[in-house]
Amino acid sequence: MSRAILAAIVCLAILDASGQTATWVLADEYPTTSLPGEGDIFFARGVANRVDGKLMIEPQPDGKTGLKSREQLNAVAEGRVALANTFAGALGDVSPLFLLSSLPFVAANATDARRLYDIARPAYEAALERHNQKLLFSTPWPPSGIWAKVAADTTEAISKLRIRTYDKTGTELFTALGASATMLSFGELPPKLADGEIDAVLSSGDGGAGRALWQFLSQFTEINYALPLSLTSVNLDAWHALDATTQSAVMAAAADTEAHQWQSLEGRIADNYARMRGNGMTIHREIAPALTGKFSAASQSVIAQWRSKSGAEGQAILDRFLEARGSATGSK
Repeated sequence: MSRAILAAIVCLAILDASGQTATWVLADEYPTTSLPGEGDIFFARGVANRVDGKLMIEPQPDGKTGLKSREQLNAVAEGRVALANTFAGALGDVSPLFLLSSLPFVAANATDARRLYDIARPAYEAALERHNQKLLFSTPWPPSGIWAKVAADTTEAISKLRIRTYDKTGTELFTALGASATMLSFGELPPKLADGEIDAVLSSGDGGAGRALWQFLSQFTEINYALPLSLTSVNLDAWHALDATTQSAVMAAAADTEAHQWQSLEGRIADNYARMRGNGMTIHREIAPALTGKFSAASQSVIAQWRSKSGAEGQAILDRFLEARGSATGSK
């Protein structure tokens, strides 16, 4: 099917001569209890409150569209769904830029994660525009740690893991530390956990709690690996089919949603830990000094590889962030 025909289908879905409410499906691989899933609902309500019945956002969480994050980019570009809330790290094959927010131990707290996003946003917008879509808002994930059957707090423990990672850089880092690391979407996890093919998961308390990983894994080790992003984008043909007033309303809802998502990080870790402990999990908040050193060395190697692939644009963004972070630290 040609892009012109696909665009026509999208426009027909948006424009209705009868004046009836148009519906945009919002695809999301993650459940409604996750921070991205909650953002989908917040955004849908924000749009509904602003557009006077012209447009309805229909969240489809938990992979109900049948799309994994890595498939959502093309689905939106082609107009198969109007919107998607996509985990950025899953798009590393498309562009190294999408791995930026999950580079290991680069932005391991909310302040740094937001600073990095603000610097990178124009580049994200341009990258998505090249794929026929417009960036609406971002959602940060709480810090990634390790879900496992044992505490993953020593170099030896890490080396024995069969761990699920969420992007290429994570796979490279844990492989360098001796683990058997495999990049998997969340939708692919349950059968592999059930049969023991995977016995550890790199994820936040947020994502793991949303999938009830405590059914398989009883220990969580806090390593503050990264605060990766999910990005919500809309098909440009669908976007241009809206009138200017509706576009403004959607962007206002998107801005409110982004502010809400970042604010929601406050207290999220404590809430997740309480939920995890309530389901019988043990939380480990310290790791061996030797493991800290191994993580540092491996991350530098992984980041150097990312720099070699990311081109001048990616390197400039990371350098601007590191300079800004250094200046902020030095001023304290």
